[in-house]
Amino acid sequence: MLRKGVTESFGAAISSLNAAHLTETVVRRSKRMILDTLGVGLLGTTSGVFGKVLQYSKMYNASNTSTVWGKPDISLPPQYAAFVNGVAVHSMDFDDTWHPATHPSGAVLPALLALAESMHTRPSGLELLLAFNVGIEVQGRLMRFSKEAHNIPKRFHPPAVVGVMGSAAATAKLLGLERTQCREALAIAASYAGAPLANAATQTKPLHIGNATRRGLEASYLALLGLEGNKQVLDIESGFGAFYTDYSPDPLPPTSSYRWVLEDQDVAFKRFPAHLGMHWMADAAAAVRGRLLTRNVDFQQIEKIVLRVPNSRYINCPFPASEHEARHSFQFNACSALLDGRVSVESFSRCERDRAELKDLLAKVQVESPADNQPNFDTMYCDISVELQNGQSFTERCNRFYGHWKKPLSQEDLLKKFKANATTVLPLESVEGIIEAVDNLENIRDCSVLSSCLQVNEKTLFLNTTSC
Repeated sequence: MLRKGVTESFGAAISSLNAAHLTETVVRRSKRMILDTLGVGLLGTTSGVFGKVLQYSKMYNASNTSTVWGKPDISLPPQYAAFVNGVAVHSMDFDDTWHPATHPSGAVLPALLALAESMHTRPSGLELLLAFNVGIEVQGRLMRFSKEAHNIPKRFHPPAVVGVMGSAAATAKLLGLERTQCREALAIAASYAGAPLANAATQTKPLHIGNATRRGLEASYLALLGLEGNKQVLDIESGFGAFYTDYSPDPLPPTSSYRWVLEDQDVAFKRFPAHLGMHWMADAAAAVRGRLLTRNVDFQQIEKIVLRVPNSRYINCPFPASEHEARHSFQFNACSALLDGRVSVESFSRCERDRAELKDLLAKVQVESPADNQPNFDTMYCDISVELQNGQSFTERCNRFYGHWKKPLSQEDLLKKFKANATTVLPLESVEGIIEAVDNLENIRDCSVLSSCLQVNEKTLFLNTTSC
């Protein structure tokens, strides 16, 4: 007897997992992920890259449409609504990060909300929550088939690899596909997977999330129509194994004794919009700044700044020329935190990036990569030493930043982040409505109420602004 194939086991799990399998921890954590993703997505609709992909997507029309977050006058075919909303989520690199490294929520939630709006029978909030967790689970399981995937990536951007598979699994679940159709959806999605890391720190990187969520939805649509792929796509080296040099897959456990990855591995929520590694550096630099200020040190007395960080080429950018490069620059985030005491959304604006005092500090930075500091989000650290002209030196290290899965944001701070992001686009009444909808998601009969909350009510907005 041959053992059950990996691909077959995934198809079976996607089809058979149900709401009874959801635990209190998984529900609580996934609601936090959903809320954070909606907030950073709404903020992302103000970005330049979102404007470009929206202009492109408006070329496509269909009778069956879904809404664009924060844009009540614009609707698109579901797969293109998923695409632009997914781009918005990752446009500023402000979305959640998991371990092994990927951005799990942005690849799943936009596709689910776009699909839910377009279905004749609207799914309940509990059905949406289950499908979301199925999509997150598939990503977590796939990444655990490779030790290489545990480290900061070098070749492929993970959401473009596992994210599209998560989107396919989630949308297949929401569509109610049968076990064999779920398997085919994964096979189809695998042929959409992959994006080179060379496009990190560019305007193209957010397209990796947009394409993942869109293509996963397309894969499920095609599987529903009977399209077939390789039935062992997750089992073989020439299938999903093509993305990892050490791919070693195992079948999923039976759902009768199932334990979700999210139960044991929480996600990280970012406090400012930049690559996750920057958060270690910003906290360490802010701590050094505090020591300098207590001694009334003039920053012009700084002779040299030494950063000790993991060796990762794409987040080592000495003089960033754009906001996207700045979001991936240890040097920029260290110097911004030294000058301002923190890094924020505004830190990446042109006027902040072009400050003379910031450029002066950047010219004094040296980067070292100690052998014990491996590029792994679970174990890495960031160390900063500031040396003064008089020979004094001040050093601080951050082993774990606030927002890391081992040091999670409080619910109060997560709500503050969400409100700060969402109110850039929506009136406070709508923002409060989203919070309430997510908090009660498992009890909502029609999950499209969440999409309704994501649209600006012009009358409410007028009343809100004129009452200030």
